[in-house]
Amino acid sequence: MSTTITTINRLTGTSLTTDQDILAVEEPLEIRLSFVKDFQRQENNLSVTMRTPGNDKELALGFLFTEGIIESIDQVISVDTSRENVATVSFREDVNFEMKKLERHFYTSSSCGVCGKTSIDAIKTIRNSSKLNDTFLFNASLIYKLPLILRQRQNIFDQTGGLHASAIFNSDGELILLKEDVGRHNALDKLIGSALQNKLLPLENYLLLLSGRASFELIQKATMAGINIVTAVGAPSSLAVDLARERGMTLIGFLKNERFNIYCGMQRIKI
Repeated sequence: MSTTITTINRLTGTSLTTDQDILAVEEPLEIRLSFVKDFQRQENNLSVTMRTPGNDKELALGFLFTEGIIESIDQVISVDTSRENVATVSFREDVNFEMKKLERHFYTSSSCGVCGKTSIDAIKTIRNSSKLNDTFLFNASLIYKLPLILRQRQNIFDQTGGLHASAIFNSDGELILLKEDVGRHNALDKLIGSALQNKLLPLENYLLLLSGRASFELIQKATMAGINIVTAVGAPSSLAVDLARERGMTLIGFLKNERFNIYCGMQRIKI
């Protein structure tokens, strides 16, 4: 269930009425790993994240991919979400893990996906050090239209006003995938997890649109997914710009009312 109804007191001027309001649901999701070690299958609790229920399999897979714990959907046997608020990812017997990664137990809040990490080295989990290519170009005239397309498809946001969204578009401006969540990092993990399931990675031929601001962690996750162009309705942070420049990414912010700022990667935008 993604939404719930609550009773509220609504004040309009000096008029007080009793009404009902629709809220976005926020609940914890425990991500567990099931893998074989010393010829025995065992489970390990990796992380807890506060999320909007729904697309839990994609969220777990996207999280594991953007954390650098898995590299391919072929490493995964199944994702079990039969237990409430638990996603157990089972791996093939021949998949080996670095135990240091499994020992990184941290709590992820809905507002910040890196708050619980203890060091900058733990945050910067870039898988590939090579810079992104410049072959994927996007027309500025199409970019202007994307926020409206996204807004028209944000069904739960229309009801609650309380969700972030991540979406990818092809070079024709066609919406390919859209995911929503109370946590902006969860929305992107859900999207990347869905792309992983559908074997769309790397997403080098798609533009990513974020409904809010562009933080360091979102740029990191986009880089892990091979995305060349990231656009955001809100502002980027200084670390986000630094990382985007380092990676050779195109980063756009303040995309609204047929205007936007290009912070780096101008070469991929056709005017």
